[in-house]
Amino acid sequence: MFKSKYPRLLLNEIKWRFDLGRCRVYYIHRGAPGNIKAVEGSAIRAIDRAFLILEGHPHEVYIPYHRITRIEFDNRVIFERPARPL
Repeated sequence: MFKSKYPRLLLNEIKWRFDLGRCRVYYIHRGAPGNIKAVEGSAIRAIDRAFLILEGHPHEVYIPYHRITRIEFDNRVIFERPARPL
């Protein structure tokens, strides 16, 4: 279904072929429960070269792609980064 295997390319593929509102992105967010935070695709403002830019109040939120741990599309996991041992 998807040709890409990297987060940025996958998100661009979803943006241009489907709808970002159908995906959910999980990323490392220190201080959140389990250090993981999830955001709906509809909150994505831009898919930049180095960052995923999310809508935020009062400022946008910049997430580096290496912090993305999982992407779901229509409740199916399409990307999952292997957990690194601590």
